[in-house]
Amino acid sequence: MTPIKAIISDFGGVLTSPMLDAFRTFHEASGISPQQLGKAMAAIGARHGTNPLFELETGRMSESTFLGAVADELTQQLGRPVQLDGFGEQYFAGLHPNERLIGYMGELRRRGYALAICSNNVREWDSLWRAMLPVDELFDVVVVSAFVGSRKPERRIFEITLERLGLDADATLMVDDVEVNCTAARELGIDTVWFRETEQAIDEIEAVITRT
Repeated sequence: MTPIKAIISDFGGVLTSPMLDAFRTFHEASGISPQQLGKAMAAIGARHGTNPLFELETGRMSESTFLGAVADELTQQLGRPVQLDGFGEQYFAGLHPNERLIGYMGELRRRGYALAICSNNVREWDSLWRAMLPVDELFDVVVVSAFVGSRKPERRIFEITLERLGLDADATLMVDDVEVNCTAARELGIDTVWFRETEQAIDEIEAVITRT
């Protein structure tokens, strides 16, 4: 059995508080619910044949184009003017660092494990999420979907992460709060922990990395 040499972590919902918290904060500030946002993006996707969020997260669409399209769709659906200026700032105001897990990642680094982040994220939000944790101090590799043109659960983003770590899949463990991402990583040979809450994830990580 190949020993684990690196831990690959998702960002939002793993190294932060749950993503739902960010959408609640945005809802409170704007009056627009996650369901209404989802309906607007689905309508745009149906017209253009591609999910606008996927286009945004792979860098094929700018934040301003995305927010403009979604605002126009919401304006039509809700029957009132909608502006989404400052969406990113409002969204990240609802997220908080998962200090317990970040501290545990620091412990893993001191124990000799390489650390990586593999995240679906937006090019224009790079400074916002990086401000939430000591990225460069903790992580050897950072792979963000918008900068590499591939997003989870696509195979290519996992391959890029492995290439940058310089490791085979079976020497790595990924932690993600989205089950389909874990399934896709396992298909490539990466061990996975499906994050549901912090202590559960830590216990399962320890079980994998200390197995004999």
